Amino acid sequence: MRKFIYLIVFTFVFAACGTGKKVESTNSGGNFQVASVAFYNLENLFDTINQSNIDEEFLPDGAMRWTGMKYKAKLKNMSYVISQLGKDITPGGPSIIGVSEIENRGVLEDLVKQPSIASRTYEIVHYDSPDRRGVDVGLLYNPRHFIVTNSKSCVLQTNDTAFHTRDQLVVSGYLMNEKVHVIVNHWPSRTGGEVASAPRRNAAAGLTKQIADSLYAQDANAKIIIMGDLNDDPFNESTAKILNAKRNMEDVPLKGLYNPMWRILDSGVGSLAYNNQWNLFDQIIISQPLLTKEKTKLSFWKAEVFNKSFLIQQEGSYKGTPMRTHAGGVWLNGYSDHFPTLIYLVKEK
Repeated sequence: MRKFIYLIVFTFVFAACGTGKKVESTNSGGNFQVASVAFYNLENLFDTINQSNIDEEFLPDGAMRWTGMKYKAKLKNMSYVISQLGKDITPGGPSIIGVSEIENRGVLEDLVKQPSIASRTYEIVHYDSPDRRGVDVGLLYNPRHFIVTNSKSCVLQTNDTAFHTRDQLVVSGYLMNEKVHVIVNHWPSRTGGEVASAPRRNAAAGLTKQIADSLYAQDANAKIIIMGDLNDDPFNESTAKILNAKRNMEDVPLKGLYNPMWRILDSGVGSLAYNNQWNLFDQIIISQPLLTKEKTKLSFWKAEVFNKSFLIQQEGSYKGTPMRTHAGGVWLNGYSDHFPTLIYLVKEK
């Protein structure tokens, strides 16, 4: 059996966020394994090479003057954020990280080699998607924690032949010796307005629901983690009605879905800000079997938005919001316009 991260402390009690569950970990019979699972929109992680996609903006002579120096700074910044994710509870970092807004596999290969995370030996699952800008989703995983057994790319098909968007990445494997399925998403944007663009996100939600239902059909106890930049909030039609992801645990039916991000947004915390309003587009939604109360089985503990102060713009008109790479065409040498999100999963040792 591969070695997992163990959180072993003396008489230390963590109170879970809005779950009513407590996780107590001692070195005398009450030990839990804890794993963190994260999602992060890397905000235009492009290399400097001219590709066949529409990447002219992110070239040395493009609008963003995207030079090798800026690319290396972006890699350093993104890897530093990843190095800090969940570190207080899982010192070895997230076992699984879904990512979006990446240009290709090459940028992920450059990312995982960065000194701040190289020792974790993250491996990559990635497929080229049909998105017209060429931005994809991907998955990083620590092979000492998560053993991948299968992966596939699911493309959203619509009646609009001119419309091309990101694929949905499905990765299956073993976490803490239990089968887990991860669906990584980056649903269509709100370009053209929230209402006018909603049908495209609803269609994407329909595909995600189809994938989850097919996993449930194979195994009624399937442990599924749906993550991504959904470009919708937990209460929008795509997530609340089509996915039918519930706000409250007690409302989740058999073969249903639970959205722990809903209560976080209700508390006023978001993952991105637009027009002085917080949204929580970066969601992690879980299947009903992960709500089990059986201590010997993998179960959900808590969720969070990773919004540490170093990620926040400290001055100017964007003060208080995520410190992004560019703002108004000016290079800020920041991180992303989205905060990462995480969930923690526990299992009795």
